[in-house]
Parts: sequence; structure tokens; C-alpha cells
Amino acid sequence: MRLLIIRHATAVPRGTPDMPDDERPLTKKGERRFRRAAAGLARLMKRPDALLSSPLPRARRTAEIAAKEWGKVEVQEEPALAGGSFNEIATALGRFPTESTVAIVGHEPDLSTVLGRLLGTSHGERLTFKKGGAALTDVPGSLSEGGTLVWYLPPRILRRMA
Repeated sequence: MRLLIIRHATAVPRGTPDMPDDERPLTKKGERRFRRAAAGLARLMKRPDALLSSPLPRARRTAEIAAKEWGKVEVQEEPALAGGSFNEIATALGRFPTESTVAIVGHEPDLSTVLGRLLGTSHGERLTFKKGGAALTDVPGSLSEGGTLVWYLPPRILRRMA
């Protein structure tokens, strides 16, 4: 499986009055900047076979923006991407054939944990995702067996590729 891991774009800050964390939307600037990053992603790689998103609004909207750039890919909500364990995320991804390309949109620190486990890093050592950043991995078998990093790009570079 080719697994594309995307962190949601910039959202309204945590702790904003009358805005529970699980309802925080993207900011206008976050949407605008991620549109350019998504255009860079679309130039970098073909449309994924599946696009899974955390159900939280900031991740869902990020996934919708990416889907629009790729065209003809439906956003599927996956609850495990909203704070689920590595094993829950691995189970969700296990339903896809190993020859497929799957993109996931979620949150930190969950995405760094997934990437770290794929790469076999030691506890506490991990690559962290900037908001709107992405990484592509090749996973030849199950997620628990690990994978190889193809690329890891911050949103600034993705925007430049647009």
C-alpha cells in the first residue's frame, strides 16, 4: 500500500471561547493556504484510491479540499483518525488491498505515531507534521510490519509545487 499521511490545515486556535475542540473549523487563511498545498500534492502524485478523514471538522474540510484538487475521490470518515490508537488505525487501513493508494487526514500526535511505527523509530523519536504537511510511505504488507518513507514535506514546499 502507498499511504499518504496528511495533517489537517490551520484551524481556529484551541481554547477559543465558545468553540469546543472537536468543533474547531479551519481558518480562512488555513483553507486558502491548504488549497495551494493540495494543488502541490495533486501535481506530485495521482489521485488516491481512497481518502479517509477524521470526522472532526478541521480534518474533514482539509480532506474535502484535497479531494477537490484530485477530483473523483470521495472523502470517507474514519473515527479511528480522531484519536484512535495505532492498532485501530491499522485495522481501518487493513480493509484496503496492498496494491492501493490510501490517503488519510488526521491530527497530531496520532499521525506522527503512525509514521514513527511504520519507520520503526524508537519510542519518543518521531517526525512531526506541520499543519497541512504530508508524508508518503510504501507499506508492502500490514502496517504493523512497517514501511518505507518516500517523502516528507512541509506545507510550504507543497505550496511551492502548486
